[in-house]
Amino acid sequence: MSKKTPKKLNKQVKKYRNQVSRFFQENPSSLVNHKQLSARLEITDAIEKQVLVAVIESMIKDGLIKEEHRGKYRWSGPLDELEGLISFNRSGMAFVEIPGYARDVMIPEHYTDRALHGDLVQIRLISGKKSGGRPKGKVISIVERAHETFPAIIFKNEGRFFAMPDNPKISIDFFIPTEDLNGAKEGEKVVVQLMDWENIRMNPKAKVTDVLGMPGDMRAEGDAILAQFGFPLRFPKDVEDECAALQIEITEEEIAQRRDLRKTLTFTIDPADAKDFDDAISYRKLENGNLEIGVHIADVTHYVRENTALEKEAQNRATSVYLVDRVIPMLPEMLSNQVCSLRPKEEKLTFSCIFEINEQAQVLDTWIGKTVIYSDHRFVYEEVQDVLEGKAEGPYKDELTQVNNLAKQLRSERMNKGSIAFEKAEVKFKLSDDKKPIDVFFKVQKDAHKLIEEFMLLANKAVAIKVGKKTSNHDQAKTFVYRIHDRPDPTKLKDLADFIKRFGYRVDFNTPEKVAASLNNLLTEVKGKPEQNIIEMLAIRTMAKAEYSTQNIGHFGLAFPYYSHFTSPIRRYPDMIAHRLLFSYLNGANAVKEGGIEKLCQHSSLMERKATEAERESTRLYQVIYMQSAVGQTFDGIISGATEWGVFVEIKSNKCEGLVRLRDIEGDYYFFDQKNMRIEGQRTKRTFTLGQEVRIKVEAADLENRRIDLKLV
Repeated sequence: MSKKTPKKLNKQVKKYRNQVSRFFQENPSSLVNHKQLSARLEITDAIEKQVLVAVIESMIKDGLIKEEHRGKYRWSGPLDELEGLISFNRSGMAFVEIPGYARDVMIPEHYTDRALHGDLVQIRLISGKKSGGRPKGKVISIVERAHETFPAIIFKNEGRFFAMPDNPKISIDFFIPTEDLNGAKEGEKVVVQLMDWENIRMNPKAKVTDVLGMPGDMRAEGDAILAQFGFPLRFPKDVEDECAALQIEITEEEIAQRRDLRKTLTFTIDPADAKDFDDAISYRKLENGNLEIGVHIADVTHYVRENTALEKEAQNRATSVYLVDRVIPMLPEMLSNQVCSLRPKEEKLTFSCIFEINEQAQVLDTWIGKTVIYSDHRFVYEEVQDVLEGKAEGPYKDELTQVNNLAKQLRSERMNKGSIAFEKAEVKFKLSDDKKPIDVFFKVQKDAHKLIEEFMLLANKAVAIKVGKKTSNHDQAKTFVYRIHDRPDPTKLKDLADFIKRFGYRVDFNTPEKVAASLNNLLTEVKGKPEQNIIEMLAIRTMAKAEYSTQNIGHFGLAFPYYSHFTSPIRRYPDMIAHRLLFSYLNGANAVKEGGIEKLCQHSSLMERKATEAERESTRLYQVIYMQSAVGQTFDGIISGATEWGVFVEIKSNKCEGLVRLRDIEGDYYFFDQKNMRIEGQRTKRTFTLGQEVRIKVEAADLENRRIDLKLV
């Protein structure tokens, strides 16, 4: 490192003081040494580490850090300036989620500054001012915008153009100079890019980047949802050009470097409308009577190389997005649907886990490596299910039956070891030629789905064990991407236990070991009962969110101490990371540095959450459109949620959810009893609780706000 001037050194010291303060304020209970702090701040240079040590010493003298044990430090300074994500409600009031804080910080409307929903903000606590025990604060700076682009509708006011954001949690309109309209006309749905917002008393300035179409056009609405959550609407030209120039021919030289499985019976099982076939199963009877079952995964990283435009685009998107009417792939369709897709009657390059399994579903041996396969048949779930139920003959009936028997035994063993069996029905729509919803149906997992799921779980577990599990004390720890799932929050478990008592259910959540067994027993007991949906939903809400990390804590929901994502590299970027790391380790490479992989894990987790939100928003949009023809009709429903402004009701027949506003419930003034999660009449004491059956009338299906308004009858 070059010698630093006093000016540069002072700048470095200030930078490190800020980084150390930010780390401890985000992790107020952390106890770390200077090596751990260096790693978290990604400081690797020896001289810079010395600067960090000097910074720590100066902060100890200033009373900001305390050396609790020899060489171990904890924050002792003020926590009045904090960072967190800001969320707005429709009234304009906001709340900031602070890591390490038990409660969100409330931000009154006049203290939100120029923050928009989802931004990372710095706030200052307002001393001594609380509301119902909740701390209050004010935004003092915007650290990072959640979005730079926003779907919106163009309107004109007093000769000037504005864009009203689709997201109702963004309550301010954007000013669009005439020269920045990009051909957009009044009333059209567009995507705008925020340019500047210097004066808080003025509207933020923006420009139109894409004209999507008119509101109600299904293509435009879908594109707006993608833009809302930050997903690109198209692939850049350099990515398409790079994809078109790929060498896709499988050469004899490449085959010679792989295990050749082209003569082994291999098939895929996927939804009828699928085009991106990530995985295939192979079947071979061994001479010793055992079965050899192969799980073969598209070798995406053979084509998508590091430091290419393709790689950077996949990294940025991190996931495919599955809207109701279309799939927005992580990779261009030439790769996702053709070159990498394990299509029938075609030779394909794969990365495989091959298991020797006996009749008791015990895995006796595992081989992991690069392969070449030939898919003999493409099955869809429905035809496999008919074969397994004896409703149809179909090809490879005996092989499918044997593989299914193994899957059932693997699943049974997994459940016995504490895996949790959530099987919530998925809402699907039948669409017309113009992509409008004409019917609703529910996708329920059957044996055909569980067969594939079980072997994908087995492969994901196998690769995580291969890299992560030490066989001796001399083994070097290797950086890897794990799919982790933390234990449930004890407070949420207690709330669930208290809630289900009213239905006569009892659970034992006293020890971590009993949580999984109690939840599984509960899920079995409620099957077929009126309260099934609400209890399943609340049980799911007690769970932590699964995410990606280099720090393995195991997967609670699956009861796996080692688990990764390896089986879907066409649609998930973390699987591509796993493929690259695994292949390098199998070939004797040393462990890669953790910092860069951890950043990719965090980004992938964030994009996964955004994709999930986009998919939910798409479902909500189609539910609203589907219910437009039902305005004025009455239905049976179940109360699925309660808030300060109303109760949410899920319609039994189609699982569409709408809102009954408190002000529209006749006969009394109703208020929200948060402790008991119910609505109660002030005078009559009449209550509406979660899981209660009600009769409702559809008052409106509001496309603009993607909301169904209901009324109790």
